[in-house]
Amino acid sequence: MNAGSMELVRNAQCPRIMGQCRLCGAGLKHSFVDLGMSPPCEDFRTAEQLDEVEHYYPLHVFVCDQCFLVQLKEYVSREAIFSEYAYFSSYSTSWVAHARNYCEAIVTRLGLGAASLAVELASNDGYLLQHFAPLGVPVLGIEPAANVAQAALDKGVPTRVAFFGAEMARSLVSEGIHADLIIGNNVLAQVPDLNDFVAGMKILLKPEGIVTLEFPHLERLIEENQFDTIYHEHFSYFSLLTITEMARRHDLHVVDVEELTTHGGSLRVYLAHIESAHPVSIGVSNLLAREKARAFDTLAGYEGFSEKTMRVKRDLLSFLIAAKNEGKRICGYGAPGKGNTLLNYCGIGTDFLEFTVDRNPYKHGRYTPGMHIPILPVEALDEARPDYILILPWNLKDEIVRQMKHAGQWGAKFVVPIPHVTIVDPLEYQT
Repeated sequence: MNAGSMELVRNAQCPRIMGQCRLCGAGLKHSFVDLGMSPPCEDFRTAEQLDEVEHYYPLHVFVCDQCFLVQLKEYVSREAIFSEYAYFSSYSTSWVAHARNYCEAIVTRLGLGAASLAVELASNDGYLLQHFAPLGVPVLGIEPAANVAQAALDKGVPTRVAFFGAEMARSLVSEGIHADLIIGNNVLAQVPDLNDFVAGMKILLKPEGIVTLEFPHLERLIEENQFDTIYHEHFSYFSLLTITEMARRHDLHVVDVEELTTHGGSLRVYLAHIESAHPVSIGVSNLLAREKARAFDTLAGYEGFSEKTMRVKRDLLSFLIAAKNEGKRICGYGAPGKGNTLLNYCGIGTDFLEFTVDRNPYKHGRYTPGMHIPILPVEALDEARPDYILILPWNLKDEIVRQMKHAGQWGAKFVVPIPHVTIVDPLEYQT
């Protein structure tokens, strides 16, 4: 065997290192799923921009063989993604209701009052913090996107435009600001420097304070083929095992965990200083045991997801091709980040979807990244009266079917792509 052949054998036996784990620093060499090349999911185009160069980056996800954090390399900087942002949380009625319920429950649980301070990281347009005002709890929002933060300020929600980390936490503490409660809803996945972010929470948190973090649960992503939740602004995908390790590295620990239905199945974890008096609930050990039974502490627990993803792609395209060949009209509902991953990975353009609609006026008149599907107001569906409506934010399918139940009167049906292609008749659907 010549030297070249021997080198090929060694490379096959020893996968090359593809960067370092953002949590523990180990070399990354084990693929979780490769979704090919895709543009940033929030890079919505105006008509004038359609002929401009569009940048594509890999959506190749790896799993660390030391701490088992599932992660995407930082192909696009946080500044490029979040300095101006197209997502406004308040346009989801169910998400705002979820936030209000959380605020009411956490105030009671922690006994928060006028002398307390609740700080939300990535506070968006004030969708959550606004609910603390009637409860008499002072708040502070930290939001990196200036356009979104302005919407919060317009509501009277105190908000600072900044990226959060250890440096900002030290600056706040120097002003005499300490948090009784730190909230991070669907932000942890969007943080490229995890250790700096968690170090900041450690600095800002009062000795007996609590951090609550909500994020999609990796278990649900794997079980329900939620590959479309993978996009460039989601750098990491978490199990409770990796959250526990993340907290340990910063002298924090998980004292409680709740399983939520939001975003296709999420966790809400409660973190506290390791030396605090907060007891650890039995739910933490129970969920850790379940994840270990699923082999999330070995590479075996992450095998097979790529094939499941390819099967969903084939099934969805088969349905769309058959429907178009029958002369059916198909439109979309929503233009979320997950929808753009689905559209680009599956190659679904205007040859399948005439247009999609969204409740967010910011997106109206723009085009989806990569596939350039026009985004119109929701009322456009009533005018077009399509045969099928593909729900791109499938995690909000109950809310959307309720809003559009009247579409059944002209015979329209909804298509839910995840976890597998499902056809929904709005006149028969029970939410």
